[in-house]
Amino acid sequence: MELMSFESFRLKEFIQTSSEEFESRLLTEAGNVKHKIDEILTIGNIDLVNNAHKLVAFIIEGKENDLVQFAKQEGIAWATHAIPLSFKLEWVHAMRRTLWSFIQDYHLATNNQNSKDFFHLEQQVNNQVDQFLNTFFISYSTYKESLINAHRELVEKLSVPIIPINPLVCILPLIGSMDSTRTAILEEKVLSEIGKLGMQTLIIDLSGIAEMEPDVIHHLRRIIDSCIMMGCQTVITGLRPEVVRKIVHLGISFDQQTKTLGTLQQALKVYLK
Repeated sequence: MELMSFESFRLKEFIQTSSEEFESRLLTEAGNVKHKIDEILTIGNIDLVNNAHKLVAFIIEGKENDLVQFAKQEGIAWATHAIPLSFKLEWVHAMRRTLWSFIQDYHLATNNQNSKDFFHLEQQVNNQVDQFLNTFFISYSTYKESLINAHRELVEKLSVPIIPINPLVCILPLIGSMDSTRTAILEEKVLSEIGKLGMQTLIIDLSGIAEMEPDVIHHLRRIIDSCIMMGCQTVITGLRPEVVRKIVHLGISFDQQTKTLGTLQQALKVYLK
């Protein structure tokens, strides 16, 4: 809903001619955020004061499309740099209160007593501020979720790095601790890659694993069995003595089709001929 063009122009001009006073009142209203303005500018190159002027102009002129696009851009920027949402909420509400104080001054200065015009203005300002906040939060949440998903995919990829060394053979070097979550990711990734790459041999190097809990060992055995069912032979290398002792103690044995070699280098000599 737009203001009459002449009235819109006069109100915008009224605020622009008192921009320093507008900023002063805004900072007074801003509370905690005013102490974070420089920090937010440094972290995310987000100029809160200039952006407040821009948002006010969009609201007064009734530029709904520009306001929505601006809100989306702001949401992405704040999500990218992980700036607390509480600052944004406090800042926008401070801007709303400041804008209303200037609208009141404008009506007093112009002797505008028309209640219909004032109601129209109240509806437009509050609706557009609310629309900005709603669009901002949706944009923030959507982009933040995409960042989290991308990070999760990266972590999963790094935790299960399947490396093709020729069209039929891949290496899976495992390093660090193994728990139920990682073995579940391992199972999903291994079976998916067998189907996608058509690998016939998967060399799993465990030289970087110093300790494995019984449930992880059992899960690893199931993964190996699943590989065989998909037509992929599994070669285990680098088993440490402490891990071997635990496997023997648990009475676990690998399928006859599963080979074990002392080191990854030995496996490469066999399968890279």
